[in-house]
Amino acid sequence: MVKFLLGLLSGLVLSFLLLFLFVIVVVAMRSVEPAIATDSVLVVELQGEFPEAAAAQVSLEYLRFGPPLTLLDLRNNIKKAAKDDRIRALALRCGGFSAGWAKAQEIRWDIEEFKKSGKPVVAFMQVGGTLDYLIASAADEVYLTPEGMLDVKGLRAEATFLKDTLTKVGVDAEIEHIGKYKSAAEPFSRSSMSDAYREVVNSILDEVYGQFLDAAAASRGKTPGELRTILDNGPFLPEEAVTAGLADGLKFEDQFFEDLQEKLDADEIHRVKLREYQKVSMESLKLAGGSRIAVISGVGDILRGGGQGDPFLGSVVLGSDAFSETLRRVREDDDIRGVIVRIDSPGGDAIASDQMWREMNLLDEVKPLVVSMSDVAASGGYYMAMTGAPILAYPGTYTGSIGVVYGKFNLRGLYDKIGLKKEIITRGHFAAIDTDYRAMTEEERRKLREDIEVFYRGFVQKVADARGRPWEEIHEVAQGRVWMGSQAQQNGLVDEIGGFDRAVAMVKQSAGLAEDDLVTLVPYPPPKTFFELLLGRDGMGTDELENASIRDSRLTRFFRERLGTIPGWQAMLEGGMMRVAPYWVTVQ
Repeated sequence: MVKFLLGLLSGLVLSFLLLFLFVIVVVAMRSVEPAIATDSVLVVELQGEFPEAAAAQVSLEYLRFGPPLTLLDLRNNIKKAAKDDRIRALALRCGGFSAGWAKAQEIRWDIEEFKKSGKPVVAFMQVGGTLDYLIASAADEVYLTPEGMLDVKGLRAEATFLKDTLTKVGVDAEIEHIGKYKSAAEPFSRSSMSDAYREVVNSILDEVYGQFLDAAAASRGKTPGELRTILDNGPFLPEEAVTAGLADGLKFEDQFFEDLQEKLDADEIHRVKLREYQKVSMESLKLAGGSRIAVISGVGDILRGGGQGDPFLGSVVLGSDAFSETLRRVREDDDIRGVIVRIDSPGGDAIASDQMWREMNLLDEVKPLVVSMSDVAASGGYYMAMTGAPILAYPGTYTGSIGVVYGKFNLRGLYDKIGLKKEIITRGHFAAIDTDYRAMTEEERRKLREDIEVFYRGFVQKVADARGRPWEEIHEVAQGRVWMGSQAQQNGLVDEIGGFDRAVAMVKQSAGLAEDDLVTLVPYPPPKTFFELLLGRDGMGTDELENASIRDSRLTRFFRERLGTIPGWQAMLEGGMMRVAPYWVTVQ
């Protein structure tokens, strides 16, 4: 037995040492800049997501593909390629892009900025959807593989309603909301869209589709009306796409690069992958240096506590404690001249949102601050931005949703079906207002309504103060309504339409830096190191889990966990009052 234990211990120690050496080698390899040959082409694989921040330096993505690339990394690499004389062209491999409209618009703007260098941009697709085509159409030429498909046929919005399903299992969702358009709870409390819900969804579809048509049509030399007529016949086989003027020709990938070589009049072209080019520093091309500007990412559903989620797969929760600590670190760092806060959050817990709002205001008092909204900055995600600092959004940013929704699930019917009984003994008039064993009384419902009305009035007041407008004007465009970024600007909820470049320019101006001064963008929070993942702790602590077990019965927690698998609903089920409606425009 002793020999066995010694052998086991030795094996564990050896494994740890090997893993340690592996990490050291990986970090060392990352620090060495690659040798980029002349007549190189930067190949940009536009597949999957480009998150606002990397959760960890070492992740499953890292083990499969290399260092995680963020949206800022992609933007920086395209900027480097425009300045780098060794890079002759940009080759886009489009297909499978799964981020949102705002990120697609940022990438499209970066490509259009690259084209000012005079270098060609060509795009290649095997199978591409609407977002893929929005990006690819920014290229000088678009090519499809002969046996592929251009799956572009318009947009649709789908909303799932669970009320009838919940009724069958004996569950009743008791929800109160403030705001005519605050429809975040409708999937639980209704069997179909309300008129207000339908109005907003139609408005969003019209706006997003209009943005797509305007951008893609301009790139392809068509009017939006002509492109709309063409897309009514989608999806397209490759030959049909070429005939319709959506693509410039059909090529296999080897032919695509051979033709690009001829276009560049080069004896040979060297394909440089995006992840390899990431190792080329901005400083080496005189694109960074001097003053430091922090880029703080606030991503995910808002909850109290630390950031939650699998650190190897990426955090999906914006924890108020962790985010507030990041804001404080930046506020106290004298080397940081200005701050860009990137928000990509649909909202969540009201108290957590308020905590982060306070820290955002404290930061704004000390450092020049610009809020840059990504795919979504709605409800609590919008609330936290109300500092009075300038707010930027993309045309396709989901924002607003200034409203409040709250309630509980009455599981009495489900408990009766399975034979579970409870007895409730209280001290305090409203002590059982949130029990899952009975419906709320009229008096309890009135109490809940009064409380969330206070939250709503406070939300609107914060927006009114930050935007410098009367409460009544903000209330008029609030009501829980979701706006696209372009609509939000028209309604005074954001200041400008713009992305990274505009945010940097605004911070430099506020910080008293010249327009052509070099700056270094420093991402916060930095990706977790291997040792932080190994020794640290992410998500809810033990004490919080123990408190949760006291608060909820096992069946209640089981039910909450199952509903929490619905995208974006974890914050709602954990008491989130500020949550954007649970619909998304599907690109089809």
